[in-house]
Amino acid sequence: MKRIKFVLPLITLVFIVFFSCSDDDDGVIVVPPHERDEEAVIAQEEIEEFLETHFYNYEEFENPAPDFNYKIVFGEISGDNASKIPLIDQVTSKEVVDIFDENVTYKLYYLKVRKGEGDEIAYPDVVSMSYTGMYLSDLTIFDSSISPVRFDLTQVIDGLQAAIVEFNGASDYEENIDGTLTFIEYGIGSVFVPSGLGYFNTPPTSSMPYYSQLIFNFYPYLIEKGDQDSDGILTVFEDLDGDGLELNDDTDGNGLPNFADPDDDGDGRLTINEVVANEYVIFPGESDPPLVENEVEMYRETTDEETGEITIYTIVFTDENNDGTPDYLDNQL
Repeated sequence: MKRIKFVLPLITLVFIVFFSCSDDDDGVIVVPPHERDEEAVIAQEEIEEFLETHFYNYEEFENPAPDFNYKIVFGEISGDNASKIPLIDQVTSKEVVDIFDENVTYKLYYLKVRKGEGDEIAYPDVVSMSYTGMYLSDLTIFDSSISPVRFDLTQVIDGLQAAIVEFNGASDYEENIDGTLTFIEYGIGSVFVPSGLGYFNTPPTSSMPYYSQLIFNFYPYLIEKGDQDSDGILTVFEDLDGDGLELNDDTDGNGLPNFADPDDDGDGRLTINEVVANEYVIFPGESDPPLVENEVEMYRETTDEETGEITIYTIVFTDENNDGTPDYLDNQL
């Protein structure tokens, strides 16, 4: 697979707190949030009703015309479309726990039109993709980009992050005469996001209603492994409890999760100086290099298409005092 990196703005879908002013303009008050468990029930009912009464253009994907753009389009099951297969019979679901209330679990529905034949996507990766964001209520588009945009998945809303990791990127790309790129066998999907896994009572713009159920159509192309704090350890390896959540691993208890903390154990020595990063180059037919104790492979990629050269990236978790705790997590040195 060819490797490129886009130099594009990093657009993220983060939680932004909005306030409303009182009528007499005496000050600014925070809009009190609804109960998250009650809102989760409302959201699921609205989403399931939509899935039961709407379809997507699956027939175009099954028999694509020469000029088909491979974009997902939704329609209501009625009239000439009364015999269409409803989305509820074509979607997949997974359980996602609310990051603010662990007692609330959502049934997140997503539509996997095509998984994609390229790199797998992990929750902390940086993904270049095109997308469309819509309101579930009336399919009005509130955000979109035809050109690929780089998304740091640790910064997007939970519902979108949880769905994208079920897909892969493109298997390859072709460069066109005009300098644009055509991606091959990329992922194609949609996710139906309940407000609790979206913006809840803190929408990013004043035009977005509170507690909106949202739909995102997404088309992931290129995947970059995430190391958000540039400490040499991929963020996926900083998920110490293996629960797929990046915010709840904080070794030194300083309020900064390990994936965003350049000194994970708080001992004054940067993490990047308490591990050893290695790169190994191999060619077709050659065996993988033997790894030393506490050395693990983070990822590998083809770095020369013509020769088939592959570079393997590893990290050695050193343990100077041999107490069984890696140095970067051990402040007793």
